[in-house]
Amino acid sequence: MGLIPAAHAAGISLQTACKWRKRFAMLGHDGLIDRSSRPLRTRTTVDTELAQRIERLRRKRMPMRRIAHVVGRSVATISRVLAQLGLSSLNAIDPKEPVVRYEHEAPGDLLHMDMKKLGRIAVPGHRITKDPRDHTPGAGWEVAHVAIDDHSRVGFVQMYPNEQRASAVAFLEAAVMHYKALGVTIKRLITDNGAAYRSKLFAHTCQTLGIKHTFTRPYRPQTNGKAERFIQTCLREWAYGRIWANSQERTAWLPAFLSYYNARRPHSALGYKSPASRLALNNLLQINT
Repeated sequence: MGLIPAAHAAGISLQTACKWRKRFAMLGHDGLIDRSSRPLRTRTTVDTELAQRIERLRRKRMPMRRIAHVVGRSVATISRVLAQLGLSSLNAIDPKEPVVRYEHEAPGDLLHMDMKKLGRIAVPGHRITKDPRDHTPGAGWEVAHVAIDDHSRVGFVQMYPNEQRASAVAFLEAAVMHYKALGVTIKRLITDNGAAYRSKLFAHTCQTLGIKHTFTRPYRPQTNGKAERFIQTCLREWAYGRIWANSQERTAWLPAFLSYYNARRPHSALGYKSPASRLALNNLLQINT
């Protein structure tokens, strides 16, 4: 059969038949496989100057659609250019600072302190009972003051009625005595910039105890990250870890939680060993008090 009858039988034009015969002659059966209709090269409408202008606008945190309107190009074109520049996401303009992790060499070299406000529990509320009538208006708040040793991760928590300087000072003195009983002398303390920690009374107490007090950078809670992480663990595994009849019951279970946390709970930063494993004085009886 000739080429013209074959093209006729296949329902294609003579030119298409010639194209396929030429491909078969050059590539064999592989040449008969369908190819993408996308052209090998396309004319770009974005020159270097326009691309630089798009980049400048993006670095001013301008949205893609706004840039497209300003420069007179389609959103798809702007999206393609920004992808080539690595600026598709606004997060790429201000990349996050790398996390700097540190650990002091010995227990007591640095103590992290913070506080967390907890709602008082008068009776189990509606989130537990699922009855919207079960609520206690005006139950108030209480504050968990927390401390954690930077090297060993041994934690200490006490409940106080408020966040005032007297409570902060009382907790600091109690924490120093607690760690001293474990054979740890606190040399340095780091806190946030709360009013209680900035008070003259707190500064005088640190001076009397021979502790150097430093503060975190403003709006940088990561600096006190070990205390922040310890608070989250306390909330998840103690404060909100079960249903409490009242605040007194929750507070009564705090020593048991701290005993578990310090003596038996594995810590990922310690090679899944307990914080007590890093104390020179390995006395579980004192850890449990």
